[in-house]
Amino acid sequence: MEELTTENVEEQAALFAALADPTRLKLVKLLSRQRDQHALCVNALAGRLGVSQSAVSQHLRVLRGAGLVKGQRWGYRVHYFINPEVEERLRHLVLDVLNVEEGDEGQIRHVPCPGSEEDVASP
Repeated sequence: MEELTTENVEEQAALFAALADPTRLKLVKLLSRQRDQHALCVNALAGRLGVSQSAVSQHLRVLRGAGLVKGQRWGYRVHYFINPEVEERLRHLVLDVLNVEEGDEGQIRHVPCPGSEEDVASP
């Protein structure tokens, strides 16, 4: 597990700030179900979320700034999808905040505090 550093905390804060708005969180959830070939344009996103195209554009600007979302021009429209280059890093940042690690089998396990009764009881 990464040592708690100012850089790590600032990166986590930026991630959570980008996700703090309910509409942005819905956008990320919707886009996480898509892949490049099924990326969605602003018009489609606005329709699915029930908000204006300008609102979607503003939220996408914040998500792109945080590195969460990428866009690719297809014809006259830009289609958006979760940035695959940062997906694993984001997962690690969230797990780090929760103080958990992934085990060998992909299971999430609790990491005890050093010197705690849990830690002392461990073999």
